Amino acid sequence: MTYKKTYFISDVHLGAPALNNNSERERLFVNWLEEAGKDANEIYLLGDIFDFWYEYKKVVPRGFVRTLGKIAELTDRGIPV
Repeated sequence: MTYKKTYFISDVHLGAPALNNNSERERLFVNWLEEAGKDANEIYLLGDIFDFWYEYKKVVPRGFVRTLGKIAELTDRGIPV
């Protein structure tokens, strides 16, 4: 029997100005999402995925398109994120 798992992650801080490896961290995070999506029942993003604050309901933050695309892909497959 294959069991589905629940995954939790926080503090990725994509876009942190003090860190100069944002593209590498995004690649690693997207790879983690891809692996988690193989057997995930649900995935929780607990906070600080991005290192900035925005409150616009109809605006996508600039950058990190791979992350947003992967999250969209997972939810399209029926995995709650």
